[in-house]
Amino acid sequence: MTYPLTRPTRLALEDFARLTGAHPELLKRFVALGLLEATTDSTGELWFRPQQLALVARIQRLRAGFALNYAALGLVMDLLDRIAVLEAERRRFARGGARTWI
Repeated sequence: MTYPLTRPTRLALEDFARLTGAHPELLKRFVALGLLEATTDSTGELWFRPQQLALVARIQRLRAGFALNYAALGLVMDLLDRIAVLEAERRRFARGGARTWI
C-alpha cells in the first residue's frame, strides 16, 4: 500500500466543510459573497484550495469577535489586508527601502 506524500491541491465542498466546521450552504454563501474563491468542475461541484481553510478561520473569528454580518466581513477583510500591506511597506521603508505605495 502506498500513501501520497503531498497535500491535495483541492478539496470538495463536503470535505472542506468538514475541515472548517462550517455548513456547506454557508460556504456556498461565502463564495456568492466573494469571501471565498472556489472553482467548479463539469458537474457543478465546488472545489476549494487548501489555503482557503485559513481564510474561513479568519472569517469565523471576525464574525464571532465583532458580530458583523457576512457582507460587511468582505469590507473589513479587505481593509485589514490593505493595512497589512501598508505596514509591511512602512517597515521596509524604515529599513532604507524605497516607497512603492506613493
